[in-house]
Amino acid sequence: MKILIDMNLSPLWVPFLVEHGIEAIHWSTIGDPTAPDSQILDHAASNGLVVFTHDLDFGMLLAASKSKGPSVLQVRTQDVLPAAIGVPILQAIERAREHLEAGAIVTVDLAQHRIRLLPI
Repeated sequence: MKILIDMNLSPLWVPFLVEHGIEAIHWSTIGDPTAPDSQILDHAASNGLVVFTHDLDFGMLLAASKSKGPSVLQVRTQDVLPAAIGVPILQAIERAREHLEAGAIVTVDLAQHRIRLLPI
């Protein structure tokens, strides 16, 4: 599994995830920083990437399109830096790996994570 980190999350996530054995790339290194969410989703779907975001729009776009992918890992907390929520994110990825690989939206906060299988 390879993760595409959306613009609303810090590029600091790349080395954090890589250090923990997860391939990751930040959108700013491969695409237009002002690209619409739909373009990021299309790129992720075409390249087998999981979108990691703090933006709820990705889930709405997937629901509206009734798409089976790409998977989205969305974080719902105020402090979205790896130092604050890195461990819960790693735990959610590990617990939901099979679902993320198959097509799901995984929502993570500091207390729990929720999995919704695609299509919605």
